[in-house]
Amino acid sequence: MNNFNYLRADDTEHAVALIGKETNSRFLAGGTNLIDRWKYNLTHPDTLIDLANIEELHQITETENGGLRLGAMAGNADTAYHPLVKKRYPLLKNTILAGASAQIRNAATNGGNLMQRTRCYYYYDHESPCNKRNPGSGCPATEGHNRLHAVIGHSENCIATHPSDMCIALAALDAVVQVTGAEGNRSIPFTEFHRLPGNNPSKDNTLRPGELITSIDLPAEGFAENYSYLKLRDRNSYAFALVSVATGLRLKDSKIEKANIAVGGIAHKPWRVQEAEDFLKNKRPDRDNFAQAAEIIMDGAEGFEHNAFKIPLTKRAIIRNGMMALNPQETQRPGAGPSR
Repeated sequence: MNNFNYLRADDTEHAVALIGKETNSRFLAGGTNLIDRWKYNLTHPDTLIDLANIEELHQITETENGGLRLGAMAGNADTAYHPLVKKRYPLLKNTILAGASAQIRNAATNGGNLMQRTRCYYYYDHESPCNKRNPGSGCPATEGHNRLHAVIGHSENCIATHPSDMCIALAALDAVVQVTGAEGNRSIPFTEFHRLPGNNPSKDNTLRPGELITSIDLPAEGFAENYSYLKLRDRNSYAFALVSVATGLRLKDSKIEKANIAVGGIAHKPWRVQEAEDFLKNKRPDRDNFAQAAEIIMDGAEGFEHNAFKIPLTKRAIIRNGMMALNPQETQRPGAGPSR
């Protein structure tokens, strides 16, 4: 039996004040990952601070610049089926619906999705050494079963991957994370929110102690005309990605005016390479150009015994998804298979 204190925050200021004075405390949103880790004996908070009563965190509203603000406590399912998300950000809708199960999507929140931790086997086995759980204890995945693990951006201290589907779209959409804390409010570009493991894999993101995610802001451009999400996995439902790719294109005169590509399942964070996107500007959207972009994105990739297949697989997925984005009405409809 794990005894703990349970508190409810009335507003964001109250939430920040509570977590600042309660030792070993955690914010409670949907709880889909926190409770999992608690059950696996990976975390033992003394105090839970429930955010459910903070109405502003549940809202999805338009912003002054024509974008959309997704409240951190808005549910994943509510977000995916929101009329403005479906109309203007179908790439985000598709990534959310590709993740987890319907029951989990109903409970999970937008802010919680950003905060979920890796599904590395060794991280979830509290008897195994793991630098993410116990810094300095080692990373057995490098020599062990590493089929689902990272092939780029990893370090000798950790080769875990970030598990989210939703975050891959948010990276591709140039989202911005809004947070508040004892030092005030700040905005974090999504590509800077999660971090690579380096020498400190125990820290997944760039939040400061006691900071609270309040919303995720989407820009006005949602790539509603040309977009695609491709998720490759061992089974067709309720499985984490071996490789996933979110692509948003803006086309003009049969050429690429803008290309945003984020890759999941291969790194400790959603993987974007600006050089590859710059290469595609003013190029024709064809397999050859997407293939060259894929080579740039995967430059420096290094696999391990059981996951080296991810490198060529990712390159092919980037090409395939780029072509799928040219005709999303066909390739992204429910039940449709990817075009070959």
